[in-house]
This record gives sequence, C-alpha cells and structure tokens, in this order.
Amino acid sequence: MHGKRRAFIKTGSGPAVLLLHGLACDRTTWDRVIPLLAEKYTVIAPDLLGHGLSDKPRADYTLGGYANGMRDLLTVLGIDKVTVVGHSFGGGVALQFAYQFPERTQRLMLVSSGGLGREVTPLIKLIQAPGWEQTMSVLTLPGVRHLEARALRTLASHGGPLRRYTRDLEEVACIVESWADRRTRFAIRHLVRAVIDWRGQIVTMADRAYLTETMPMAVVWGRDDRVLPVRHASNAAALAPGATVTVLEDSGHFPHRDHPEELARLLDEFVSTTAPSVYSRSRFRRLLRNGSTAKAPLVSVETA
Repeated sequence: MHGKRRAFIKTGSGPAVLLLHGLACDRTTWDRVIPLLAEKYTVIAPDLLGHGLSDKPRADYTLGGYANGMRDLLTVLGIDKVTVVGHSFGGGVALQFAYQFPERTQRLMLVSSGGLGREVTPLIKLIQAPGWEQTMSVLTLPGVRHLEARALRTLASHGGPLRRYTRDLEEVACIVESWADRRTRFAIRHLVRAVIDWRGQIVTMADRAYLTETMPMAVVWGRDDRVLPVRHASNAAALAPGATVTVLEDSGHFPHRDHPEELARLLDEFVSTTAPSVYSRSRFRRLLRNGSTAKAPLVSVETA
C-alpha cells in the first residue's frame, strides 16, 4: 500500500477482529491467541509499519498515521467493520482508530494499553537519549546479541519470587534480536518520539474518552505489568463510561502470552454479550459540541 510492503496474517472466518501489537513487537506476539480466535472469528494481525516483516521507511510513525494504515489495510481486505484489540502501543493505535473511524469500529478491547496515563517504564524513555543508536549498534552485534538474548530467556524461565519481575524477558529478548536491523531501530526511535517525552506519555485518551459513550469497551491488564502500571486500568474505568476492566493475576505486560486461553475467552465473551457500536453522525456531533460531562460512568471491575 502506498508503495510500502505491509505484512499481515488473515485467518479464520466470522466477525472480524483486528489485533494490534505493541512497540517493537510484531504480529507473532499474538501467536498463542490467533488459533483460538480463528475458530470463530476472522482474525487480522498485521506487522505495523516499521515492525516485523513490514517495510521500515522514513515515514509517518504517529498514531494518526498508523490508524490510517489500518483503515487502508482493512479496505484492501474488503472488511468494513471490526472489533479492534490493541496491546501497549497498539492500544494507543486502537484508540486513535476508534476516534478517527468510529463508523468502522464495532468494539474496543485494550490490553495493557498505552494512552491511559503518563507513566511508562524509563527503559522506553531512554530510546530518545543521545547515543542510544550507537549503543544499540554495539549491543546488537551478532555475538553480543546472542548472549544477551540467551541470558534474558534464561531469566524468563525461572520461577519463584522474582517471577513477577522476569516473566516478560522472553518478549524483551525478541525485541533485542529485532534491533539488529538498523532500519527497525530508526523506526522505533521515531515512533517513540511521537508519543513519549522525558515526562512520559504525551498522548492520552483523557480529553476524548467521552466519545466512547456509544462504543463497547473492555480493558485487560496484567497485575505484574512493569512497563505500564496496572493502575492505568483504573484510569480507563474512570474515563470510559461502561468500560469493563479485568486484571489478570500472575501476568505481566503481555497477558495474551501469559494467559492466551483466558484472553481469548474474555474477548469472545465481550463480543458475544455486547451489541456492536452503530455510528450516528448526529450523535457524534452532539457529543463533540457538548464535550465531556460530569456524569459518573457505570463501571464493572473484576479480577481473574
């Protein structure tokens, strides 16, 4: 599309579900969930531009640019409306997609999502630091990179009391390996600059959360998330009227990796028990004119 290669998986049949991965990951982060969902749904899982097997050009790496890319991909695939599921940075893209294209968004599920608060791990902020590119070019040299990845995977495999701190290191190892590609590092750095500064996340849904009034929303978080704090799930509950928030125990920043069956069950339950959003231009206009209201949302919060 637009002269750039976009990699994606499309499998299964039934209502369409769009899975959006997080920063520096790719579609393979959903590998444990896709087969479960494909039994009942048409699943589309792309590599976002700058990630995985998609091209990594000098391009627009803003949330709006990614949302436009997802609209175009769905149009090429002949899919008009979807339930959008976004993890981490992909959650921010999902929120932006729902805001820009409410007529094409049936429901929204956010998994350990960006865009719900300022805080973020300092390790992501460091990507903007002077010398990061030069440091990564050394740390991702073949011999060094392989030792790092092996050490991270060894730590990830250990149980015990430190498990809550090390469970996500398997995914971190995959990220380190992907950064061997200079073009990937370039894309990730430009992406981070678009959404994060030294104080944390720049873009949040706080000022536009009221626009989700007519859209079913579910939020899933891992209790031991060390990238985006679990308290952001409470922010979602306060900002989005009618949101259902589930916090998964024994899970970190990647609930879909830690508990794929449970995430698939939650998504299926969410889709099965909610009516898809129906876009109304007049209602959207009214919401924009009236702005946010002081009415307290009805929120269901549960722990699984």
